[in-house]
Amino acid sequence: MYWARFVAIIVGAGVVSSLTDWFFAGDWIHRRYTYPEIWRQGEESRAIALTSPLPFVTCGVFAFVAARLGLHSVSGALKLAVAMWVIGPLPLILTNAAFMKLHRVFVVSYAIGWLIKLAIVAVAVGWFLR
Repeated sequence: MYWARFVAIIVGAGVVSSLTDWFFAGDWIHRRYTYPEIWRQGEESRAIALTSPLPFVTCGVFAFVAARLGLHSVSGALKLAVAMWVIGPLPLILTNAAFMKLHRVFVVSYAIGWLIKLAIVAVAVGWFLR
């Protein structure tokens, strides 16, 4: 495995997927389609600082797993991304929505955001990790 490409995939896909997090679950949707009693009140800067590295962790682990499995094509990496989405984030989001007061628009947007995040790193792995 080429470590420079691996690091570039993590940084590039991490930055882009952070932007998808902001777009799909960020300010616009958060203000319009959430219930105020669900969210903590006050300053969010600590929560943002604590969770900002997580997209990079997701991209790094995905790229590592794809490399270890020998998936170096875009189609193979996308299949892994969809499988990981169905195994992890989708059931978790739907379970949370079943038991917590979450607006349907937020739930759908959050689930799609996770799929796109995984697809971004899958495409990066397929293109650059050879």
